[in-house]
Amino acid sequence: MTNFSSPGFDGKGPILVTGASGGIGGATVRQLVAAGATVIANGRNAEALAELAAETGCATLPFDLTSEDAVKAAFDGLDLWGVVNCGGWGGEIATPMETDIAVFDKVMAINARGALLVTKYASRIMVAAGKGGAIVNVSSQASLVGLRGHISYGSSKAALDNITRVSALELGEYNIRVNAVNPTVVMTPMSAWYWGRPEVQGPFLDTMPLHRWATEDEIAAPIVFLLSDGASMISGVTLPIDGGFTAV
Repeated sequence: MTNFSSPGFDGKGPILVTGASGGIGGATVRQLVAAGATVIANGRNAEALAELAAETGCATLPFDLTSEDAVKAAFDGLDLWGVVNCGGWGGEIATPMETDIAVFDKVMAINARGALLVTKYASRIMVAAGKGGAIVNVSSQASLVGLRGHISYGSSKAALDNITRVSALELGEYNIRVNAVNPTVVMTPMSAWYWGRPEVQGPFLDTMPLHRWATEDEIAAPIVFLLSDGASMISGVTLPIDGGFTAV
């Protein structure tokens, strides 16, 4: 009988986390390791990745999300049970009239195309192993509602949501579940330059029922849950972790 009170990673294969050198990715690695999972971390910041490996004991696997050849080579001979597609790039804050199409192309290449490339080669391994598995894509509230300035980023995450739904449909017959989480803003120095502006922060938090920013651990915990046996009947979901913002 499945123990729904435990994370349920005993006896399962490794879980790959992309974007692990970032805040949410790093928090996800820490929580997965604490829950007993074997974790392989991927990220762009080699120094942060090395520090995470020293702290948690996770393995590391550097590769370029935008290169199919690099992804394919990295996955050759790899053992995988699960994936967290957390690698991403914010791009720019711009209106549709001002947007830089080169930035749009790069955001799509990393956030949507990169996640699809990882899913493509990871799912082949998981199907061949015949042990089922789980994939969680880290999307955004920007895919669910219109946010000013987010034409590129929101579009990339909306594409990722559909990649999630179609992958859930196609991979379900192999007992592979695919879900997404759609977080609100985690206030970091990188996000503060925009979201920390009083004219942006004030109206946004006034609208959100919980009236505060999320923490990295508050995003990581639902990711770990969606990978666990406790979520064994959940697939194809895009789960807002947004303090109720998209419900308003």
